[in-house]
Amino acid sequence: MKKKIIPILLIVICIFMYINLLEIESKAFLQTVSSKNARYVNPIGRTIGLKLYTNGVLVVGMSEIDGQDGKKYSPYKNSGIKEGDMIQEIDGQEISNTEMLMNIINKCNGKEVSIKYERNGESIYTSITPIKGTNGSYMLGLWVRDAAAGIGTLTYYEAKTGKFAALGHGITDVDTGELLNISNGELVTAQIVSIVKGVKGRVGEIRGIIDNMDKIGEIEKNTEIGVYGSVSNLELINEIKREEVQVATRKEIKEGDAKIICQIENGKVDEFNIKIKRIYRNSKDNKSMLIEITDQRLIEKTGGIIPGMSGTPILQNNKFIGAITNVLLNSPTEGYAIFADMMME
Repeated sequence: MKKKIIPILLIVICIFMYINLLEIESKAFLQTVSSKNARYVNPIGRTIGLKLYTNGVLVVGMSEIDGQDGKKYSPYKNSGIKEGDMIQEIDGQEISNTEMLMNIINKCNGKEVSIKYERNGESIYTSITPIKGTNGSYMLGLWVRDAAAGIGTLTYYEAKTGKFAALGHGITDVDTGELLNISNGELVTAQIVSIVKGVKGRVGEIRGIIDNMDKIGEIEKNTEIGVYGSVSNLELINEIKREEVQVATRKEIKEGDAKIICQIENGKVDEFNIKIKRIYRNSKDNKSMLIEITDQRLIEKTGGIIPGMSGTPILQNNKFIGAITNVLLNSPTEGYAIFADMMME
C-alpha cells in the first residue's frame, strides 16, 4: 500500500511546484509588461499664467439699450440667444474677437443681421436688428467676451510627448459658470504678488500677475479634468522641471502619507507633507481622493489649500499619483485631488 502512495505524493508535489513556478514567471512577466507600458513625467508644481481665447465671442450678459428716441430696446429678446452661447458668425463673416463683432454691427446701419451661434456643440442660426444707442453706435444689447486669463499650477511635463497638464479641472467663465470653449491659448510664466490665507468659511487665494514675455507653451484643450497643451519653450521648461518620476495607477495609491510639490514664494518650489484620507477608486471626476495638508509650514502660510494651488502635483513612494483640485470651504486644510491616471488619459 505504501509503495502505491509514494509515487502519487511525488506527482502531486511536482505539480504543485510547477504551478508555483508558473505563478512566479507570470508575475515577473506582468511586471515586465507593466514596466514597459509605464509612463514618466516631470512634476512641476510652479505657479503659471493661463491666457485663453474663445472660439468666437462668448455671450456673458444682456442689457437694454437706450435708443436715440429716448426709448429702451431689447433687440436680442426674440433671438433665442442666451448667456453661455458662443457667437461664431455674423452675416457669414467669422467672428474671432469682440472688436470684430462691434465693427460689423456698426457697419450694418441698422439693418437686420444673421447670426450663427453655438450651444452645447450645436450650431444655431438666428437674426437681430441692431439699435442705435445714445452714443451713436449700433448695438445688439449683448455683453460678450473673447478671452480669459488667470493663474494656477503647472502639474507635469511629459518629455516623451512634449505635452503638459495644469489645474486638474477646467476653466469656467466667471459670469456664466460654464466650461470655457476655447480655440487656443498660451501658458506663460507668472509672479506671486501676495497670498490670502484661507480660513473656515472663506477660501484664500494666491494673487499673482501674468508675465506676457515668457511663454511656456500653447494651450490646446480646456477640459473638465484639466488644461492641456504642448511645450514650445524647451529651455524654460528644462529650467523649472524636476526629476522624472513614474506615473502610478490608482490601484497603487494607498491611504496615508504623501507629498505635494508647491510654490508659495517666487523662485522657490518646495515639498510639503499631506495625508491621503480616502480613495474613491471608481471615481470618474476630479474628486478622486480626499486629502489633508499636514505640513505646518504650509498651513501657517496659506491656511491649507487655496485657489491658485489647483494642479499641485502629489507624489507617493516617489511616483506621481495625482493633483490637487478642490478645497473644502469649512475645512481649508482638506480638499480633493484627481488621479494621475485620469489626467494622463
